[in-house]
Order: sequence, then C-alpha cells, then structure tokens
Amino acid sequence: MHGTVDGFSYGLVTPLVAYVMACLGGALGLRCTTRALLVAHTWRPGWLALGSAAIGSGIWTMHFIAMIGFTVRGAPIHYDKPMTYGSLGVAVVMVGVGVFIVGYRGATGTALFTGGTLTGLGIASMHYLGMAGMRLNGTFTYNTLTVAVSVAIAMAAATVALWAAGQVRGLLWSVGAGLVMGLAVTGMHYTGMAALSVHLHTGGAPAAGDSPATLLAPMLIGPLAFLCLAGAVVLFDPLMVLGKPDRAPAPHRPGVPAHQAVGHPARGARLRGRRDVSHRESRTPQNR
Repeated sequence: MHGTVDGFSYGLVTPLVAYVMACLGGALGLRCTTRALLVAHTWRPGWLALGSAAIGSGIWTMHFIAMIGFTVRGAPIHYDKPMTYGSLGVAVVMVGVGVFIVGYRGATGTALFTGGTLTGLGIASMHYLGMAGMRLNGTFTYNTLTVAVSVAIAMAAATVALWAAGQVRGLLWSVGAGLVMGLAVTGMHYTGMAALSVHLHTGGAPAAGDSPATLLAPMLIGPLAFLCLAGAVVLFDPLMVLGKPDRAPAPHRPGVPAHQAVGHPARGARLRGRRDVSHRESRTPQNR
C-alpha cells in the first residue's frame, strides 16, 4: 500500500529553522576555514577541524529538524540511534577531508574541485544515511534521477562555498557564503525528500527503534551547544572579525635601511633650502 507522505506537518516552521541551522553551521565553518588560511601551519589543523565540525553539525541538525515535520499517515516513525549518530560522524569526516584539501592546497583548480566534490558527497551521504536510520512498517524507494539532482546540488553548493571561503575577504563575505550554502543544503534536503516514496506493509509487528521525541533532546542540545561554542570563538577572535593575517611588523636589522618618515612638503623644502645655504657658505673663501 502506498503511504501518504507529509514533509511539512508544522508548516513553514521546520523548514525555516532548518535553514537557519544550515546557515549558522555553514557560516561558522567557512569563517574558520578562512581563518585557517591566515595563520601559521601549526595552528591551521585546529581551525580546519573546528570548521569541519561546525559545517557537519549544522547540516546534521538541519536535516533532523526538517525531519521533525516529516510524517507518514498511518505509520509511526522511529529512528535507529547508532545509524542516526553515525550519519553525523560521516558528515564531519567527509566534510573535513574536503575542507582540509582546500585549506592546505588553496581554493583553486584541482584542489577546489576535489574538496568541493568530497564535501558535497559528505552532505549527501549524511542525508541518505540518516534516512536509512528511519524505521517504520514499510519500505522506502527513491527516484534515481531526483537523487542524482540532489547530490549535484550538494556538490555545487559545497564547491561555491569553499571557493568563497578561500577568497579571504572579511566576515561579511563568509556570512554571505554561509547563507548561500544554507539555502543550497536545505534545497538539497527537500529535493532528496521529493525523490522518496513509501510503501506500507499491511501487517507485521510495529517497527523497532527510538521515537523522534527520544532523539530530539540530544539532537538539539549537543550540536547547538557546539555551534554556540564555535560562534563564541569567532566573535572573540579579532582576526576572525577583521580578516587580517597574523603578520608581525618586520624588526629593524643592521644593514637594512628603515623606511623614511614622510614629513610636511613645505617643511621639507625649508630644511633643504637651509642645507643648501650652509653648503654654499662652507665653500666660500673667508676674508682675511
């Protein structure tokens, strides 16, 4: 029997909140990636790891907030906890691989294409692995073409976002890239959901697993606490806000001429005139 699917049980509330979470995770992660490009190599892995975890947590939280509004008429939905949280690990690891490639190779050429592709595949893998963790008295089928479109959206969005992070143009640039990435990730989610069809079983025991209410508290508290922590790191680091590299002024060394101070033009002309007069007087023979 074909099941009736409703992805907007709470109206526009869940899509909007999901979009906000995707934007928050994307903006923080991309800003950390930009910050990694401005520091020495010893600090770079830490910033890239923080950015990967922020992006992964943001898209994972976006997915399951959106899934709160997903219902199938006549079939209670449960979740397999290990697979559900395993999808978070897959998202962080695969996004991390793409972010580290761009962080060390730069947002150009092959590195950008490879990093964006892996990051996009990580987003798509998180989505479909999270869907595989759902349990109900029925089976899921997907339209192959629509699934391919959703994966292409994820890869394109990730590539554009990583390119923007590599431009190192300040906080507003990263925020704008995060908004675009949030829109694309949310669009990828609902495109993937449009590919879904549910076929219910007419008999059998109820599906086993944890209910959405059981997963709701840790799903929101854990990733939200981490994203707040990452946001605090961004806000309290002046270099993250100003977007300036860690470059100390070059010390003056013997044998290296220092930069001459620029004075007032009129004052400089008067000083040069006095030196010329003194020079001429020193060359004039003294009267005996």
